[in-house]
Amino acid sequence: MCVMHFPVCAHLHESSINQNLTTMSRKRTRSRSEDNVTSNNYVHNLTNSICRPAPFSDEAEAIRIRELCDYSQKITYEMAYSGKAPRPVRVYADGIYDLFHQGHARQLLQAKNVFPNVYLIVGVCNDDLTHSQKGRTVMNETERYEAVKHCRYVDEIVRDAPWEVDEAYVLKHKIDFIAHDDLPYGTDDSNDIYAPWKARGMFVATERTEGVSTSDIVARIVRDYDIYVRRNLARGYSAKDLNISYLSEKKIRLQNKMHELKDKGRRVIDTIGERKDDMIAKWEEKSREFIENFLLLFGRERLTNIWNESKGKIMNALSPPSSPLPPASPSSSNGDCDFAEEGIPPRKNARYESPSPSSSSARTNKYYNEDYSDEEDCLPMQNGIKQ
Repeated sequence: MCVMHFPVCAHLHESSINQNLTTMSRKRTRSRSEDNVTSNNYVHNLTNSICRPAPFSDEAEAIRIRELCDYSQKITYEMAYSGKAPRPVRVYADGIYDLFHQGHARQLLQAKNVFPNVYLIVGVCNDDLTHSQKGRTVMNETERYEAVKHCRYVDEIVRDAPWEVDEAYVLKHKIDFIAHDDLPYGTDDSNDIYAPWKARGMFVATERTEGVSTSDIVARIVRDYDIYVRRNLARGYSAKDLNISYLSEKKIRLQNKMHELKDKGRRVIDTIGERKDDMIAKWEEKSREFIENFLLLFGRERLTNIWNESKGKIMNALSPPSSPLPPASPSSSNGDCDFAEEGIPPRKNARYESPSPSSSSARTNKYYNEDYSDEEDCLPMQNGIKQ
């Protein structure tokens, strides 16, 4: 049975292969013919994907969109939440947005996604109002406007936004809902400036990002003030730019040099630590080779000879040979002074004087005294008198 069905199976397999090859060839032909079309579509999509910054509320694009909005159609929370609103839902968020950070971006992202179809309007307060209500900012109003304008979640920017939103402002910008965090935001006149809009059902709550805020960033800069001053000096800022004295600048530059040296030393130590095993292995190999060469050059016999030669030189330097004896005089060859061979010195004679004519009682050949002297010991004697 298997033999009978084998040709059929082979025929079916061959037919399937031919069909697949035909299909693949058709696909290749179609893909080649559509290369230009695909390339054109890709370029067209790239052109459409170019992003633009959000317009300001007084610019022509924002004005046109606002005029097209039929604000007579009131949108409730249920309509907006279900996605059944007849037009885009205009949501308003406001703030200072100093040192624009991820907390601000997350807040705007939540406002943008609070409903399915949202047109997000963001109001930014100017410097005078912010400084009077909240305090000094790091960025000026123009910088803060530009930071928010280039956030991709924002559709429109309102400059010189009020601290408290009133009915006229809502009607002017055709606002459907106001987005802010749910915590009460009090002023001198009110415990919560968003309370009226909460009561009318025009308020949507967003959540704050924990662990990040403009105040936290400023606190980090103040805490690490010296580090950032050194950083900016290293990047080319002058003492005048950083509002520090000349001596402070020199001190900080010296500290920068010290830190650079410490970093270099730490990197060298780390490098040595990584190569420590290799260095130890190479040192052991080299030391073993050095010892072997030393023993070959200075063996035991060679070291013994060197020691003996050095020892003889040292002994000769410490104990020089004795001085030679003077030659013996001819007159003393048989006399009393010839004691070099016998080694016993002769007995010295006593010194005497000749008899004095003035002294009648003086005896001749009598010793005058018992004084001995080395002088004239070896002189010849005649008649008992030294010559």
